[in-house]
Amino acid sequence: MSKPRYRDHLPQLDAASGLFLTDGGIETTLIFHEGLDLPCFAAFDLLKDADGRAALDRYFSRHAAIARARGVGFVLESPTWRANPDWGWKVGYSDAALAEANRAAIALMETVREAQETARSRMVISGCVGPRGDGYDPGALMRPEEAEAYHAWQIGIFAGTAADMVTAITMTNANEAIGITRAARAAGVLVAISFTVETDGRLPTGETLGEAIAAVDAATSAAPAYYMINCAHPTHFAHLLVDEGAPWAERLRGLRANASRRSHAELDQATDLDDGDPVELGAQYADLRRRHRQLTVLGGCCGTDHRHIERICEACMPTA
Repeated sequence: MSKPRYRDHLPQLDAASGLFLTDGGIETTLIFHEGLDLPCFAAFDLLKDADGRAALDRYFSRHAAIARARGVGFVLESPTWRANPDWGWKVGYSDAALAEANRAAIALMETVREAQETARSRMVISGCVGPRGDGYDPGALMRPEEAEAYHAWQIGIFAGTAADMVTAITMTNANEAIGITRAARAAGVLVAISFTVETDGRLPTGETLGEAIAAVDAATSAAPAYYMINCAHPTHFAHLLVDEGAPWAERLRGLRANASRRSHAELDQATDLDDGDPVELGAQYADLRRRHRQLTVLGGCCGTDHRHIERICEACMPTA
């Protein structure tokens, strides 16, 4: 396993670097388009055999190739959203097997990067950290100290790999995000925090997005490299970004929106895939980016696939 390439300086933080894409809704793509079984939505479980690894390689390579073809950057987000101890146990993994799965996920990202990266399309490897509980329901809230101790295990594994950073995806509350940020800082890796919001733009706990970002920054001396929004449709949060001068809004650098306008509750009960309209989603991203030029890390979440990423890229790339 090689050393991190960009851990000392993330290229997506440079104003002159332009767009960085990332992938779409990995779990919904693998389940509904590829017909694969993901117990507990755990994509990392595919790493256990050659067929599963090949499916993941195809998935990430297809998305990375979009960035390569257009000369933009790419964030390779490892398929480890469920690879923490609580979810690993539910899927049937021992601590040792789960640790190896996390390492194998980063190794796979290295393989994709070696095949796809060019001088114009730099590719950053991120170790994906998911919530301890459900991504739609915070459940029993941890204190920041508890969250730090819990997530330090997985983040510590990433710190010993070629991961350039870690990204906490689908955060439902500020406390867990604070703990993850502290654990990443202690491990010596930069972290991005991605919050999810309900249809009213508030976190599942009722916190506003601005309150959550301000709370994390206040508790960590603004340690996160940047913030993102994921697992919500642009119509659920666009109204929050009207105040372009709000300090918390300037901390947002990434979007991974859902294809569907459905609420989290509706998505949780759905038996079909709502993949929305890729062209419309791309236009919505472009509109947000015209008002917030710092939004440069762009991908998708539930229901999105390579078609959406292509449209988002085409809509948001400079025309000059």
